[in-house]
Amino acid sequence: MTISPPGPALAREPRRDVRSIPAGTPGGRPLETEYRPRHPLDVRRTVMYQRHGMGDPTMTLDGSVMWRVSRTPAGVSTLAIREVSGGVIRAAAWGPGAGVALERLPALCGADDDPTGFDGSKHPLISEVHRRNPGLRIGRTGDVFDAFASSVIEQKVTSLQAFSAWRTLVTWFGERAPGPTPKPMFAPPSIQGWRHIPSWGWHRAGLEPPQSRTIVEAARRGDTVVRALLRAEDGEARDRVLISLRGVGAWTSAETRIRAFGDPDAVSVGDYHLAHQVGWALTGARCDDDGMLRLLAPWAGHRQRVIRLIGLSGAVEPRRGPRLHPEDHRDR
Repeated sequence: MTISPPGPALAREPRRDVRSIPAGTPGGRPLETEYRPRHPLDVRRTVMYQRHGMGDPTMTLDGSVMWRVSRTPAGVSTLAIREVSGGVIRAAAWGPGAGVALERLPALCGADDDPTGFDGSKHPLISEVHRRNPGLRIGRTGDVFDAFASSVIEQKVTSLQAFSAWRTLVTWFGERAPGPTPKPMFAPPSIQGWRHIPSWGWHRAGLEPPQSRTIVEAARRGDTVVRALLRAEDGEARDRVLISLRGVGAWTSAETRIRAFGDPDAVSVGDYHLAHQVGWALTGARCDDDGMLRLLAPWAGHRQRVIRLIGLSGAVEPRRGPRLHPEDHRDR
């Protein structure tokens, strides 16, 4: 993959021609690159896994173009990605972090994901779904603290609540995205930005004190935590770093490792639905977390890959009752 100097912008839908944006402005001409994966790649499914709900201010799908805003070591970047003929991935990036965003593109698309040793034939459902989805890859963002913060936000609440809280906090306390985004988009706060969100901000976003306290306390030594995670050699080592933080358990650690590091073996133990889903898909009956881990044991090293395949299988347990009703503490 090579990064081109600023040139004509990534082609998008006819209603917006990004080439008309003048260079030298916050929405100016981008850096561009092409990525040619050496394996089948379902780029949309791989990349859009990182989105936190339909209203995520850091990520959106506009026609055939995926837009992602992130905070890199060099600064905020906006990345636009689309697949062209022959499986080639074209990308353009704006902002001070544009170069880093393009360097991270292959990893985001799953280039570091190694399926060696994975054997789908151990279960007929997994074998069939794997055959139908050869382009499934587990991508990694490299955005360690953002992955951690979003995982804490998603603790013990419904997805609807978590996505709303993420959207509110990032929009209120993040940084406006550079470039010609199809709608207003924002990068998450910096580590110090997370630390200094006022108490009313957490409250109005719908987070309870244990969640906000976990993020704030981690942010106080955030750079140290991030360095320790980047130095860690494997998922178990990262797990030890994360679980050493107050308010962080196995579920939060696994979700952080999946998003930031593309961990193919991470299992989100303690998830409200996951064990039931895995049990139903593999045996036709519910199971608990221990049962789920026993069922996934034959795929040690690739348990997250199996979970992704189960998610694509359409094997869903019939609903037995009403959805969980979200609780809202903000007016208490």
